[in-house]
Amino acid sequence: MAAPLTLNERAMRLADHMAANAAALRIDVLTTAAGARILDCGVRAEGGLNAGLGLARVCLAGQAEVGLVPGDCGGVPCLLVQVITDNPVIACMASQYAGWQVQVGKFFAMGSGPMRAAYGKEELFDHLPGRETAPVAVGVLETRRLPDDAVIAHLAEKLQLPANKITLLAAPTFSMAGNLQVVARSLETALHKLHELRFDLGQVVSGCGTAPVPPVAGDWLSAIGRTNDAILYGGRVVLWVRADDGQIAEIGPNVPSSASADHGEPFAEIFARYEQDFYKIDPQLFSPAEIVFHNLKTGRAHAFGRSAPEVLRKSFFGAV
Repeated sequence: MAAPLTLNERAMRLADHMAANAAALRIDVLTTAAGARILDCGVRAEGGLNAGLGLARVCLAGQAEVGLVPGDCGGVPCLLVQVITDNPVIACMASQYAGWQVQVGKFFAMGSGPMRAAYGKEELFDHLPGRETAPVAVGVLETRRLPDDAVIAHLAEKLQLPANKITLLAAPTFSMAGNLQVVARSLETALHKLHELRFDLGQVVSGCGTAPVPPVAGDWLSAIGRTNDAILYGGRVVLWVRADDGQIAEIGPNVPSSASADHGEPFAEIFARYEQDFYKIDPQLFSPAEIVFHNLKTGRAHAFGRSAPEVLRKSFFGAV
């Protein structure tokens, strides 16, 4: 019997499909001098909604379904990006979570995708499953610049792979594709918050998350504000778990973003108040607006949090 595919091999199949359909996706496929493959999904290439869906699927290593569904943003029609998975911890925490800060010289990017599992040096992997040895590596870079030869050499060394076994997908947050893939993290954000609250993620069986896709911003700072607001004030997550109802009732009120004293203002205003220092912001804020637990152990459901359409309207459209 053939060995199961690694997360990176699964993501490579998705990246191959995107490369084969580059023109339709409005992306560019580049090969560096060392042989690494770069899929430009919004840095110089235009990209689009389907490129964003592709980015999100690669981030999740093919362990989740990602799609767009119609929704509402404070009375204004919008699209919601929806993520559904029966393997939430591996999909979101071992792969999608932007846990690798890639910094080489003046280049900086937040790294997501299954290359994190191949690298495996984040402390997160000391507590959660997902580390792997893979013959290839695939990563998504949230960046305004395409990675150069120095970045490729850095990643090849960290991953212990030749450059021609590495595929990187790149897009800034203020692009159509980058905007969408960031907002496709409502479920991941909920799981990360639960992990920080010391909830055993092994109890999470399945998950679904939605969040509104904001208007594409014209600059990095505005994009950071809108994409965070989409999750903080419009993200809705449903988890199927096997846990004690008492534990859920105790931890639940602390999971949604409304648990934070900073909740209630557009993220751009909060960010400015803290001098654009993420680490000064209350970490309780970084979670979806609403979360529902369906307890398979007892048949009970528990709901926490609230959406804030008025904040979304102010953030997205400049009106209350």
